[in-house]
Amino acid sequence: MAVPKGKVSKARRDSRRHAENKKLSSANLVECPHCHELKVAHLVCKKCGYYNGVERVKKDEQK
Repeated sequence: MAVPKGKVSKARRDSRRHAENKKLSSANLVECPHCHELKVAHLVCKKCGYYNGVERVKKDEQK
């Protein structure tokens, strides 16, 4: 049966948790070749709906 070796202090526990969250990085942003807005790499552009030179999502030009 597994038994903990001893109490882990709050500071040690929290510093370990902080180190795990610090590893996360933000998404890689690239310029959309169609509308030249920043978008997440390998995903459809939210502004124009194009991906890899082809319109994947219809966007309304109401603005």
